[in-house]
Amino acid sequence: MTNDVLIRKSGRAGRITLNRHDALNALAAAMAAAIENALDAWRDDDAVKVVILDAKGQKAFCAGGDIAELYANACAGEYDFGRTFWRQEYGLNLKIATYPKPVIVFMQGFTMGGGVGLAGHASHRIVGESSKIAMPECGIGLIPDVGGSYLLGRATGETGVYLGLTGTRMAAEDAIYAQFADHYIPENTWDDLKSTLVRNGDVAVIGTVAQQPTGGTLAALQPEIDRLFCAPTVQGIHKSLVEDETEFAQTAVKKLAKGAPLALACALQTIRAARGGTLVQALTREFRYAYRSQEQGDFIEGIRAQIIDRDFTPKWRHSLIDVPEDEIAQMLVGLGPQDWTPTGDTL
Repeated sequence: MTNDVLIRKSGRAGRITLNRHDALNALAAAMAAAIENALDAWRDDDAVKVVILDAKGQKAFCAGGDIAELYANACAGEYDFGRTFWRQEYGLNLKIATYPKPVIVFMQGFTMGGGVGLAGHASHRIVGESSKIAMPECGIGLIPDVGGSYLLGRATGETGVYLGLTGTRMAAEDAIYAQFADHYIPENTWDDLKSTLVRNGDVAVIGTVAQQPTGGTLAALQPEIDRLFCAPTVQGIHKSLVEDETEFAQTAVKKLAKGAPLALACALQTIRAARGGTLVQALTREFRYAYRSQEQGDFIEGIRAQIIDRDFTPKWRHSLIDVPEDEIAQMLVGLGPQDWTPTGDTL
């Protein structure tokens, strides 16, 4: 496991490199703990001016959490494994967001789910021509977590609702538009940029090499997104999409149909609740759903259908239009002493 994430100091930088490229750098529990330990060690180390977070392989920065690890434990009834992992992971997400030194992340290829949790809260978020960023959790019975509801809640208009409910992938320009990234820099220059950061620890160089990406679609679609995703319920959004004859609406309704209805309903609430709130508040709401997702939600069935058996025919607990309000509320109500709370060294 120690080779799954490479941690070292180089020049003025602390270096963290995900090294599970054969598994799309999926984030396992031990990897998250190792990253957190490194950040703790460098917090007061005057030799470390910046932290560089990157990954081996061309296909992905990090395609998400280690779903197979979570699934195996959940099937065995070991629900506390996932709960412990999510509790620690969310603390790491907050630690990155509040870290007192610049954290520069390079997101090639897929950055999804847990990968967004690592990258989306960094101070300097760099994308390139291969970047594909998404929060597709509803398709496996979860909701956008790892602070994803907070990021989605900051997007313009109903963009975050659209991205969170459909799991749509964003290339570089759209990721910057939706505030999931900050800078587009061609990937063939990344090594030179990292070398400069290692040498002088000065993040000002990032702005001098950043370029304007092209090819995005979200800005042009904003009026349609706001019109079609403004309803207060998933049922209302689904109705708007079905009744609209545009190509965008018909594509969106097909994507929406792939999500677990309970997850979609709870995702809508958490994304909208995150607007104007704090990251801590968003993580607290997300943890309540994640904590219950194995026993009371569709997490196990979603993983079985999408990842393990790959029959892509999950048997969800509800249809798209029949999720009772009391069940939605039950998934998001406080957990009492089991609620997620930030630790003192996280803030």
